Amino acid sequence: MRGAVRLEPVDEGNLEPLLSVAAAEAEPEDVMPPVQAPAGWSLARREAFREFYRASFGGLDGPTRTRMYAIVAGGEVVGMVRMTRCDEPGTVETGMWLGRSARGQGLGAAALRELLHAAAAAGMHSVVAETTPDNQGAVSVLRKCGAELREENGKLRARMCLDSALPTH
Repeated sequence: MRGAVRLEPVDEGNLEPLLSVAAAEAEPEDVMPPVQAPAGWSLARREAFREFYRASFGGLDGPTRTRMYAIVAGGEVVGMVRMTRCDEPGTVETGMWLGRSARGQGLGAAALRELLHAAAAAGMHSVVAETTPDNQGAVSVLRKCGAELREENGKLRARMCLDSALPTH
């Protein structure tokens, strides 16, 4: 692991470094919704990335009900983790991506632990996530963070209760 992980709310100050990591080390479909644009990291897709991430600047009470955080390790932006308000009171849904060079170093679990603390500080009681059973990286991160996992219709659903002690390692 390249050092401690910290989360910084995504803003204009870290949006371009986040885009740089995404363009260099991730596929567009892994870091943003699909858009009508030329394949790969075209100029149109880069602008759509900026617009998508800027839409979350309002946080949990903004129009997207989402707070996105840049994951910073070793002083560098390495990915993003987010929480989005669910209809269920006190519950947020999370998702994350890491650049290829940051994977497999424990940074995902460290970032999710930080997000769990941020969710608790925001008054949430639980964090949920969804992945596929074959996404071994995500499954490992969720297990390390104490998620209750259940398979349903080919998806793996996770729930982390914030009313008990949060994971520390």
